[in-house]
Amino acid sequence: MTNFNFKNAKNSKEATKLISGRATFLAGGMTLLPAIKLRLAAYSDLINIKKIKNLSGIKVSSKYIKIGSTTTHATVASSNAVGKSIPSLAILAEGIGDPQVRNRGTIGGSIANNDPAADYPSACLALNAIIHTNKRKIPADKFFKGMFETDLKKGELIESVEFEVPEKSAYAKFPNPASRYAIVGVFVAKLKKEVRVVVTGAGNCVFRIKKLEEALSNNFSPNAVDNVSISSKGLNDDIHASADYRAHIITVMAKKAVSSC
Repeated sequence: MTNFNFKNAKNSKEATKLISGRATFLAGGMTLLPAIKLRLAAYSDLINIKKIKNLSGIKVSSKYIKIGSTTTHATVASSNAVGKSIPSLAILAEGIGDPQVRNRGTIGGSIANNDPAADYPSACLALNAIIHTNKRKIPADKFFKGMFETDLKKGELIESVEFEVPEKSAYAKFPNPASRYAIVGVFVAKLKKEVRVVVTGAGNCVFRIKKLEEALSNNFSPNAVDNVSISSKGLNDDIHASADYRAHIITVMAKKAVSSC
């Protein structure tokens, strides 16, 4: 039996005040609760932030989409506003896990956990996102640090994620058939000032591929991908796929993503 104190917070200020010692925030719980059940994590207090109204919802402008941290994957997937402004983001959300996970899991929880095979970190990095916390604004380029590691400090709460609306974008994923996590996922975005190509599932953390970005900056077409060779050095090598196979799939998914833009 795992014992902990369960506390509800009415707003972000109250939530952060409740954090002390071995306490953590709880929204959808799709990662946190299994970790507790499997004895991979233990906490003295769970601070429920799901009822904080201003942490949920979607705001759209001509340049940005801002999504509250406790907004579920299902809400993003079914949002007409997201589907119109950044359809690739809605498609990504629709491909996360299963219906149960999509209806409970949240965007804030996903990026705070920073699983190396998660989908949302690739969207954050490709769409030049800004992560808004209760203390500061963190560019996605500086947010994701390593396996399950982010730039968040103790007691820092993600309040929203702000995505740049691209000229073109697409996400292509080669999923694990059981978990639906990405064995390799590639998010391609043609922004106003640059092209970004981001890979998830292939390494210990989400990462950009400069060689593909340069190739697509010169010629944004599927054919440009054919001339780029991806090294397998440093890529994951496990029971699901070898490093060499992942290197090959990166180019396959990148080409598929560009074709879908």
